[in-house]
Amino acid sequence: MNPSNKKDIHDQPENLLPIDGVIDHYIFQNELNSYSVAIFLEEGKKSRKITVVGTLAGISPGESLRLWGKWVTNPKFGRQFEIQSYIPILPATILGIKRYLGSGMIKGIGNAFAKKIVDHFGVETLDVIDHEPDRLLEIRDIGPKRLDMVKNAWREHRMIRDIMIFLQSHNITLNLATRIFRFYGTDSIRILKEDPYRLSLDMYGIGFKSADKIAQSMGIPKDAPERARAGIIHVLTEAAGNDGHTFLFEEELIKASGEILEIDRDIINSAIEYLQHTERIVKEEINGQRAVFPRSLHACETGITDYLKQLRMEKRQPFLIDVETRIAGFEKKYGFNLAEKQKEAIRCALRKGLVVITGGPGTGKTTIVRALLHLLPVKPEHIKLAAPTGRAAKRLEETTQMEAFTIHRLLKYNPKDGSFQYNEFNPLPLDLLIVDETSMVDVVLAYHLVKAIPRSATVIFVGDADQLPSVGPGNFLKDMIKSGIITVISLDEIFRQAKRSLIVVNAHKINKGEFPIIPKPDSKPLPDFFFIEKKEPEEALDALCKLVKERIPERFQMNPTQDVQVITPMYKGVIGADNLNATLQDLLNPNPDYVIRGSMRLRVGDKVMQLRNNYDKDVYNGDVGVVVSFDREYQIVNVRFEGRVIPYEFKELDDLTLAYAITVHKSQGSEYPAVVIPLLTQHYIMLQRNLIYTAVTRARRLVCVIGTKKALGIAIHNAEPARRNSALGRWLAQGMEGY
Repeated sequence: MNPSNKKDIHDQPENLLPIDGVIDHYIFQNELNSYSVAIFLEEGKKSRKITVVGTLAGISPGESLRLWGKWVTNPKFGRQFEIQSYIPILPATILGIKRYLGSGMIKGIGNAFAKKIVDHFGVETLDVIDHEPDRLLEIRDIGPKRLDMVKNAWREHRMIRDIMIFLQSHNITLNLATRIFRFYGTDSIRILKEDPYRLSLDMYGIGFKSADKIAQSMGIPKDAPERARAGIIHVLTEAAGNDGHTFLFEEELIKASGEILEIDRDIINSAIEYLQHTERIVKEEINGQRAVFPRSLHACETGITDYLKQLRMEKRQPFLIDVETRIAGFEKKYGFNLAEKQKEAIRCALRKGLVVITGGPGTGKTTIVRALLHLLPVKPEHIKLAAPTGRAAKRLEETTQMEAFTIHRLLKYNPKDGSFQYNEFNPLPLDLLIVDETSMVDVVLAYHLVKAIPRSATVIFVGDADQLPSVGPGNFLKDMIKSGIITVISLDEIFRQAKRSLIVVNAHKINKGEFPIIPKPDSKPLPDFFFIEKKEPEEALDALCKLVKERIPERFQMNPTQDVQVITPMYKGVIGADNLNATLQDLLNPNPDYVIRGSMRLRVGDKVMQLRNNYDKDVYNGDVGVVVSFDREYQIVNVRFEGRVIPYEFKELDDLTLAYAITVHKSQGSEYPAVVIPLLTQHYIMLQRNLIYTAVTRARRLVCVIGTKKALGIAIHNAEPARRNSALGRWLAQGMEGY
């Protein structure tokens, strides 16, 4: 093995200097963009210490690197080496090897074992691990189990390094190289050489631009047919993922594709025809225009249409004959009278097969569900409660005192092959299904759910149609309501107990386009809704920090991490989620001990959120937990979610993000004791009524809005939510004569 790895390293421009050495420690790291200032021990020059500056993503202290860059003089800090690019290398000195192995990058080897191994094998250590790893058994306290761990970790580390060298030649970061390896494994380089555009289709969070960058550097022509096809699929995928569209009109698609591809319209038209011919997209006539769907979303919307129409038209016996008598008995037993609309909802649910119940906070949706569960003569095992997320299912369980499932768990999702045990061929064994927080259900999940419901069953969809729509594509709840073929009970009366809460009252005012009631700070009794006027982002940030750390905990006896949730409209900016998380982490948890993954720094005690569903761990997108411990040697971070401690390997930490501050979309389906909402005109693009309404309705005991009344007014008066292309409502309303 050549320790300097010079044969493996791609050529760099002649005007850039190469230096080899080890990252000793970081002076500064920007959480958002990985810009770093570090002390670097340069090898071959009596290990002199130099200051290096630049982007160092995913690099831990102790790692050996070859840096390319140039010397610059900073007016304040003096001479520094400015990094242009870098790759990991293997160290050649005993000290370097000890640092390298003890850095925690090789699972199973920490500082103690690194010293033992290097003391035993000396400068031959890396050759031994590479070619004769079984010789590690010569070291005391290294047994077969640890040996296997080290061998596997070393093999993976070498593969990642090879991929990194390949990708660095195409200007791709180490962090992305690691993710590519996790996804494609040993086939990574082969797949990238064959079709780099697969990255944007296969991997979450990697867009067309990143894949195109690799493809262009590999010599794929700008007007290549495969590039045009990938660009069109990217535009449709982005439209679904970012804007919730299940289709784009063809002219809209051609224009958007032309903007990112910068190629002739004829090439784009040919690519669209090819994709249609190969059944990757579907065209439909909608409102006199040609609409283009990704094949999967077209199948979801047409499938939902068929199954819901069948459910609606199925003849079934009513659950109860003596509905009015049973309702009267329920009212007498529990000592209160149901409102007429609540009774109407119960009657419909007991007599019809498909019902939607919608309404805002305090309008009695939960009471209807409780009453139904009490009145029904059906055995409990024939009734199922479900919600789209774990948090929403837990809330439903708490309010009904009956087991509730996530929709994925109800359908018994198999993460290995992406299938569901319950489907159209194996329906759910139930007579009644109640689905809560339906506004969060996208058309993909809705399709898998409705096709697994027996045609003889009764289904009740409960949700608040005025909240933000689902993060995923489609407009499932609103389309059902607007179709006109499904019985809808709209609750709009706020009940007396709920009227005592300014949170509830103001939520309804906002939803009606009215400015909320803003009480005086010294009002008695202590109000549950506050507004703090701050015009500049920096002022708002300072006020928010003081509010979260001091004022709310002292005045309301709340824990600043566990009970207070900051909810913001955007990710970027001074009061966006990214900067707020970095600021609040340092403020609330200034623990000097941490692990770094990419641009994220994790400490014991940090509040974190799961970013995507992980069915193996039984942790889901939006679940919030707390870091309880980490082990550098075994490369494990342990996170507690609702009493369960879940281990994450370092390579899995991309699934987590800090959660001191979250976006409004990420807050859907959750409730928090206290919610703090920064709202400034800098958020202009996101200032919409349903967004601020959703944020306010996340709070149980306290809402604090920090910002300007102008921004709040803009949001309240902007009643037009972002348009979503969806065909479901139109198709539901059409062709009922066939059912």
